[in-house]
This record gives sequence, C-alpha cells and structure tokens, in this order.
Amino acid sequence: MKDLTPNKADLDPIEVASIDEIRATQLERMKWSLRHAYDNVPMYKQRFDEAGIHPDDLKSLADLSKFPFTYKNDLRDNYPFGLFAVPREQIIRLHASSGTTGKATVVGYTEGDINNWADLLARSLRASGLRRGNMVHNAYGYGLFTGGLGAHYGIERLGATVVPMGGGQTKKQVGLINDFKPDGIMVTPSYMLNILEEFHKQGLDPRDSSLSVGVFGAEPWTNAMRLEVEKAFDMHAVDIYGLSEIMGPGVANECVETKDGLHVWEDHFYPEIIDPKTGEVVPDGEMGELVFTTLTKEGLPMIRYRTRDLTRLLPGTARSMRRMEKITGRSDDMIILRGVNVFPTQIEEQLMATGGLSPHFQIELYKSGRMDALRVYVEANSDAADELSKTASARMLSKRIKDMVGVSTEIVVGDPGEVARSEGKAQRVIDNRDKE
Repeated sequence: MKDLTPNKADLDPIEVASIDEIRATQLERMKWSLRHAYDNVPMYKQRFDEAGIHPDDLKSLADLSKFPFTYKNDLRDNYPFGLFAVPREQIIRLHASSGTTGKATVVGYTEGDINNWADLLARSLRASGLRRGNMVHNAYGYGLFTGGLGAHYGIERLGATVVPMGGGQTKKQVGLINDFKPDGIMVTPSYMLNILEEFHKQGLDPRDSSLSVGVFGAEPWTNAMRLEVEKAFDMHAVDIYGLSEIMGPGVANECVETKDGLHVWEDHFYPEIIDPKTGEVVPDGEMGELVFTTLTKEGLPMIRYRTRDLTRLLPGTARSMRRMEKITGRSDDMIILRGVNVFPTQIEEQLMATGGLSPHFQIELYKSGRMDALRVYVEANSDAADELSKTASARMLSKRIKDMVGVSTEIVVGDPGEVARSEGKAQRVIDNRDKE
C-alpha cells in the first residue's frame, strides 16, 4: 500500500495545536452553545431550569456534567422542528432518519452548519489519505440519509472529484470503478463486501483496481474486516464516524498513518464517556457510552447527546485531539443471552477467523422453549461449499463463539450468496422471539 501520510503543513492548525489551546477553544465555544440552546430551544430552557442549572454556571469543561442529557426520543417528541434554535427560514437543508422504530428524527442545518460540515469532512478525507485532485467514488446513500450528501460536499470541499453513485446497482458500481479509476471510495463496510464479491463475479482482481483508500462508516466493523478488505484490494481501509443528530459523517476519523482509533474533531464536538447505567462521567481510558455536545451547531445544538455507542477516549497520537476507540457496538444493539453480553461485532470477529466461510452473516434471536436462543446464518466460500466442509466450518465457528464470546449458538451454513445482502447499513440482528 502507498504511504499516504499527509504533510503537516496541509493540516488545519487546530489539528496539531496544544492541548491548552484546544481546551480554551472548547470552553469558549461550549459557553456559546449552552446559551444558544437555552435562549432559543424551549426544551433546553425547561430541562436546564428543572435541573437548577444555567449556562452561566459553566466555569470549566468539567461543569458540563451538571447539565442534563439529550436523548433520541427528544427529537421524536419534538417532531419535526421543535428543537431548531433558529427560525425555520434560516434552515437551508433537512435530513431525517428512516423512522423505522417510530417517528423520524429530523435534523436541520444553517448555511454556517453546512460550511462547517464540508470543512470537517474534507479534514476527515485528508486524514484518510485523500488529496486535492483525487477522484472519490461515493457509494453512500443520497437523500434524507446524511451519508451521501455529507460525503459529497466534503469531497468537493477537499478539491477532489466526486462520483455521486449512491447505493445499489453493484454491477454498475464495479464498472464505474474500473472505467473512472477513482483513488478512493466512501461506502458502508458491509456493502464494500458486496462490491468485492462483484469484482470476483466479473473475474476481476480487486488488487488491480485504482483504489488506494476506502473510507468506511455508518456501522460498526472489526479490524478483522479491515484486514480482509486491505488484503483484497491492496488499499488502506480507514474508519469514519458520525451521526445525524450531531452532524453526520465526519465527527471523527482515523488517520491513515496510524489507524489507531478515530480522532474526534474536538474544536466542534466535545466528547464524554459515561457509565450507561448511572450516567456518571468516567475517566478517559475507561469503556462506556459516548456522549457529545456540539460546540458550533447553529440550527440544531445538541447538549450531552447520548449516542448509545460504546467506546473509550484515548490521548491523541497523529493529531493533538483525543481518539475514540473503534466502536465495538451500541448499548441498544447489545444482545443479552442467558446473562452474557453479546455484540454483532464479536460474532463477526470469530467468523472472519474461521476458514471456509465468507464474511456475510446474520443473527437470529428466537425462543427455544422458555429460553432465548441465538442462531447465526453464514455462507460457505465457493471453494468450500461441499457438505463436509460446511459441517466442519459450522463446528469450528460454533466452538470459537463459545470459547471467545461465551454463548452456545446454532450455526447454519448456506451456499454462497444465500445470506441477505445490504445496499447500505447491514441489518445484522433479526429478533423473532415474539413470533415463536
């Protein structure tokens, strides 16, 4: 793989500023953000007043822990525009979640918000190893999902050429990659596996492609998958993080020269890690739930937003700003099976270490008598699709999950192509317990 380490002179000065300068910037911006939310969003005024706290009470960054949390349901309860801090006429773009678990969560951006978002996406892409003049194939979904347009504006802000492909049409995706010869691709990691599969179907060697960087986000993925993709394409696979409530993609990003966690762009977002059960802030280095406070958002300020993502904060390395460890899962995606906490990424990790199986999988929760049970659907590689090989792979994967995760599972090994494919975020867990 190419050495794509950026020149320090090309970085934003704040990326390599002293910790004291970063903390001073955060405190100044946090005071503004708390006041902006309190003065312009009725929910925040009510919450702060009920908690007996006022924006003027923030004297240090540690004082943020005195302020109440914001939850995803708050966006649904104030649907559609009740949390906007500016008149609707100043909102120049709307995005929204699919609303599959209730009302959609609607987010809005001012012109200033869109400019900041583009700048931070460009910063993220530069950290990933991409440069002005490169071409980037954008396979994130366009529309109400923040991924497609967020990436699009960032690629253009970087000064690169964007290929606005969007999701789906996998055969066409591979055709355009071969014809246009982009330097990078932005896509969900699960869909990148579909693209890899299509390369093989077309008899193409992915290592001969022009791709030198893949920027993957929107769902948890393991380092084992990173190695699989990097080996297959001879390219760097870099993690990007974001969520629509805070901004969209580009809240944090790995640096291509280290790939040791995602640097949080702390000049715009203040991270905390809390104990998911007590809500108490835990020290840097301890695992817990990630909480964000926006520092510059005009349209939709978020104060102590509980992301449900599980990670820990670490000191900066390639940049001065703190890193967040690769997301291991979400507190609301965690499966508790007979007292054992199980995350889909743990299943993926064991799958990637088991021979004879492709990386595609899906987990089913079901009832076995009165007990919850777990079944994992996987598929054989094309060169190990005979029944003896499938049986051996199933036994090996079941043993690895039992030994490493601590739960017994039923493994169903299908033929190549049998596991449902995703054109965006993968649906890893199907809960059929109420259907038994």
